[in-house]
Amino acid sequence: MTVTLGHLADMIGGTVLPAESGGPADPPIAAVELNAAETPEGGLFAALPGTRVHGATYAHQSPAAAILTDADGLAILRESGELDRPVLLVDDVRAVLGTVSAEVHGRPSEKLTVIGVTGTSGKTTTTYLLEAALLASGKRTGLIGTTGTRINGRTVPSHLTTPEAPALQRLFDEMVSDGVTHVVMEVSSHALSLGRVDGVSFDVTCFLNLSQDHLDFHDGLEDYFNAKAALFRPDSPLHAARVVSCVDDSWGRRMAEIAEAPGVVVDTVGTPHAEDAKIADDGSRTAPAATWRAGGISVADNGVQHVTLTGHGKSVALEVPLPGAFNIANASVAWAALAALGVDGPDAVAGIAGVAVPGRMERIDEGQDFLAVVDYAHKPAAVGEVLRTLRAQTVGRVIAVIGAGGDRDSSKRPLMGAEAARVADVVIVTDDNPRTEDPRLIREAVTQGAVEAAAKRAAAVGIDPIRVENIGDRAEAIDVAIGLAGAGDAVVVAGKGHETGQEINGVQHHFDDREQVRAALRRRAGAAPGTSGASAATTSTEGEGED
Repeated sequence: MTVTLGHLADMIGGTVLPAESGGPADPPIAAVELNAAETPEGGLFAALPGTRVHGATYAHQSPAAAILTDADGLAILRESGELDRPVLLVDDVRAVLGTVSAEVHGRPSEKLTVIGVTGTSGKTTTTYLLEAALLASGKRTGLIGTTGTRINGRTVPSHLTTPEAPALQRLFDEMVSDGVTHVVMEVSSHALSLGRVDGVSFDVTCFLNLSQDHLDFHDGLEDYFNAKAALFRPDSPLHAARVVSCVDDSWGRRMAEIAEAPGVVVDTVGTPHAEDAKIADDGSRTAPAATWRAGGISVADNGVQHVTLTGHGKSVALEVPLPGAFNIANASVAWAALAALGVDGPDAVAGIAGVAVPGRMERIDEGQDFLAVVDYAHKPAAVGEVLRTLRAQTVGRVIAVIGAGGDRDSSKRPLMGAEAARVADVVIVTDDNPRTEDPRLIREAVTQGAVEAAAKRAAAVGIDPIRVENIGDRAEAIDVAIGLAGAGDAVVVAGKGHETGQEINGVQHHFDDREQVRAALRRRAGAAPGTSGASAATTSTEGEGED
């Protein structure tokens, strides 16, 4: 069906202002774009208010058939003489952009089975677990998230955890054309707050957890939670008929309660790692009451875990090739979502057993006698979880390399240092993505938190404070950490994970923690570092700004 400007106006309650020069008053609309120069003829240029400049300022660059904007944008168009084509006037462009984009592309998500995953930590891992299980089960699958986008295993360029609405709907349309049946996507709180997923028809939505992050964007944890709740509230157009919520923390329990409504099936997931797990006299823990409960957990020397999930009168034994109690929770949520869709056979089990997630507890092995891991943990709770996991599985020392990003929530910096110092034996503070901030000041904040926590830990157990170092150059910091490691130790380089770029003063420099760890291991062994063959092109570091 051809979508016209008038049809869009009727649908969203907007007003069409005809072009002053005449011409078609109700042109057909074939595309929607936020970038004026990229809007094709026959397209609709969505001119949004920006932090510095209103998008309508760039209307002269666009060959668009029409312009979608607000009152401020209309004033700019009038002043610059850019009313030579019709304008669709609305109060809030972002509030309607998702709906408009979906309509122009024929509401493609309604032709797909869409699984949305949100939470502070674990979104990427959970979507990879789901993708692996779906592909192994013979489903044609799309994935959208922090590490990029894939369609049936083919990589598609992407720059946001959740793309802007026009790009997202165009991507769904492409997936439909490619025969995709199931889509797994990360849904960040930014995407929910900014309307990027408006117009998406979700079949299953999953909530993982919530902890401090992005308080530069959200007005406290409650506001952060409420942003994510937009995916689950029954009165939200985004709500799905099937919901999975991990109830290991109080936020998950609240989200499960919020999602309850006639016609909505809510499955809860509980693991022995839960805040309210039952603790026996021998210290063993039992998952709280939930639809799906995890138990019988064992961990092999190489970090591979085995868990038995019980729910809906069934039991399934899963092999999870990722270390960490949090990955038991991620795998449990993924399985509950698969079961809700009826994709819970032996092929799905095999798919999960073979999953690999870039930059998430990724082991770097050059034959050394200690563990070296790269992980994306860049929030206080995530840093603590990773280090506690390694501590439980390490006979020697735990050596942590951490930093904090610039132009983001500054209040978490000392908390990250403190989390590291509460668990690790050596903490090396270094630069992450300083962006436009002074990296020295960022490191000082992280270091202060680490030093204070180290002193409290030492006083509590009657030992000398742990070693805390401040090394700005990230490559040098990694080299020092690898050089300090001995047999049976564990080194974790946290913060950047899969990223291949380091942003300094607005410039992206090629930097991959995995390459640097591998090179340091080879230098330690006396081998030439060599090269990995990776290009200088960088992946987006924007994912650290979204949850």
